[in-house]
Amino acid sequence: MEFFATCPKGFERLLSQELIGFGCKQVRPLKGQVSFAGDVADAYRVCLWSRLASRVIFVLGRVDASSSDALYEGVRSFAWRDHLALGMTFAVDAHGTNAALRNTQFVALRAKDAIADELLARTGARPVVDTRNPGLTVVVRISRDKAVVGIDLSGVPLFKRGYESLPGKRAPIAPLRPDNAAALLASGGWEAICSKAREKDEVPTLFTLFPGAGSVLVEAAGIALDRAPGLARHRWGFEGWAQHDQDAWDRLLHEARERASASRGVGLAARETRKGSETASGQMLHAAGIDVAPRWLREGDEAGRVDLAVLDLSWVDADEPAVQAVALSQAARASLEARHAPMVSLSGDAIVDDAVGRDAQAVTSVFVGRDDACIRTYEAGVTRSLQSVEAGGRRIPVYVAASDQFAARLQKVAKQRAKWARREDVTCYRVYDADLPDYAVTIDRFEESIETARETPRVWLQMYEYAAPKGIDEALARKRLLDVLALAPAILGVDPRNVFLRTRQRSRGGSQYADEASASPHRGKSRMVGGAELVPGAHLVDEGGLTFEVNFSTRMDCGIFLDHRDTRAMLREMAKRTLGSKRFLNLFAYTGSATCYAADGGMRHTTTVDLSRPSLDWARRNMARNGFAGKEHEFVQADVLAWISEQRHSANRWDLVFCDVPTFSNSQRMRKGSFDVQRDHVELLIGVSRLLTRGRDGGEGGTCVFSCNLRTFKPDVAALAKAGVAIEDITDQTIPEDFARNKRVHHCYLVRRS
Repeated sequence: MEFFATCPKGFERLLSQELIGFGCKQVRPLKGQVSFAGDVADAYRVCLWSRLASRVIFVLGRVDASSSDALYEGVRSFAWRDHLALGMTFAVDAHGTNAALRNTQFVALRAKDAIADELLARTGARPVVDTRNPGLTVVVRISRDKAVVGIDLSGVPLFKRGYESLPGKRAPIAPLRPDNAAALLASGGWEAICSKAREKDEVPTLFTLFPGAGSVLVEAAGIALDRAPGLARHRWGFEGWAQHDQDAWDRLLHEARERASASRGVGLAARETRKGSETASGQMLHAAGIDVAPRWLREGDEAGRVDLAVLDLSWVDADEPAVQAVALSQAARASLEARHAPMVSLSGDAIVDDAVGRDAQAVTSVFVGRDDACIRTYEAGVTRSLQSVEAGGRRIPVYVAASDQFAARLQKVAKQRAKWARREDVTCYRVYDADLPDYAVTIDRFEESIETARETPRVWLQMYEYAAPKGIDEALARKRLLDVLALAPAILGVDPRNVFLRTRQRSRGGSQYADEASASPHRGKSRMVGGAELVPGAHLVDEGGLTFEVNFSTRMDCGIFLDHRDTRAMLREMAKRTLGSKRFLNLFAYTGSATCYAADGGMRHTTTVDLSRPSLDWARRNMARNGFAGKEHEFVQADVLAWISEQRHSANRWDLVFCDVPTFSNSQRMRKGSFDVQRDHVELLIGVSRLLTRGRDGGEGGTCVFSCNLRTFKPDVAALAKAGVAIEDITDQTIPEDFARNKRVHHCYLVRRS
């Protein structure tokens, strides 16, 4: 009898080896499947024991599929009354197309009609089709002008073991599919390791890094305990087959139960940094009926004796370097702990080889979900000399030898900056500002507000990296960045999970911010803290005696620009000296931190203007949290240039204005379609000057503090003077100590009507 077992792409070689181990004959790997020969008992054995196959198909034959009529006649030619018993429901599962048969639904329909017509002619009764829960599934797989017709003996795909989807429960971490976990173990030779341990009456030990929801642990324990993965299944596709051999199946079940009862045990050790893994793994092991408790390794614990090390890095997105750096650092540690054991990894790229210090002996390309990945196997022993750097009292593996210079520089600057911050009572500041050209990142340190901190305030690191210019080796730049992400938290004493990275493109455009103005509301439940709503994912920090909301994961900028710390303090002092109506205007306001300072300085009326509704909501929360709420504080969603033009024709005037403009913006909701600070600043400042209060009795009128971060910005003084606008450069007075290396971080001016 001819059969084939389907499998995910890349599994063909591993599945072939598994089928040979089951005693199957004429095993031949094909694309996405492996064919084999044997009797019904052989096919049942594959159904019961295979951890890599998706389905097992009994081949009835091959028919002409050059047209729909040819397919119909070919399918009808089989003796269906020998396979489909009277009263049994069925369905057709069609795969593949060709020039004549371009739709799988149509293929299934024609095959269904052929089967039904044949049975009607032979038995006088038409079978019932049930596509949701068929008693028997007929498979039709088209390739070119031929179609393979067969019976699905497995029913529900074999990788659906049952333990991975608990009723009514959702794993906090998406589980690795059981057949992917099994492929990892098969590549590492776990079956042979367990067989050898049984012969010696020993317990095999497995160490897994990032077990996630526990699939690797369950599959490894099942193999070690000699437990067939199909023992827990309650329904099979062959049960509705008229030629089903119940005696053969009962013998296989009895043998499997005997083998499971004779097993000795297994040792499982695991390390995980993601929350919920330990609980989810325990639930999954329990659901699989495996009474084995893994040893969860904490900081400082050693893995001990290891027969095989398994690293699942498939969940790590290469677009999240901060997460990848933590994962690869753990992989390096795992490699050192298990240096005398073979190792296997599942990852999206080859950089894991550098992390573990080993050269992959074999690489198998696979898919995890819809993403490309590869299974990489390594022999025992570290074959490369791992480089490391002293940081935070321990050795940190690095990819680039020159990263020791970065570590030395960061340690020196961090010590100086911490001393300055304590003296100035600053808790949020820049630690590193692209001091070394090859390590062109910025690192900002944020300390949790005393309002939410418990015993020890949490600390977060916000990093910014500029995309490497053309001509720079992307792989080398990536390795330097990963070194930064591994070294910085160790040197600064920050939990690596509290490190966030953003990449700024070297481009002229607001494309990085274009979606923020219409961003969807935060998902999850908010809570009230300090008299204001704290949205999911947000944290609170302190500055200048005020409290502000920051969010490191939703936007390009976290909510407060640290380079404007002194500018905000200056605005508060200016507000204190302001007489008259004490009205303050904040243009391009972002999250309203300047408005909070002005209100704290005594401004009785504030107007906060921005095009982004989420930013205004954020500003409103910041104001409320600092005790500034009421009708005297208004928030306006508008195109700033258009709004200024409208206000010039009104009686509204302001004593103090803060205008921190973007370098470029191209929102479709802007009147002119885009804003360019160099091109449009004259028009903007003329308009702003007309909104300033006039001086009385020879006194000064209103003042605008104007700022921009275009490094090459040059105000058109002559054009402004011609329009009666005076501008004074005060940039040097507004650059904080922690930004002193980069005097061009922003430009700042006082603007008045002359």
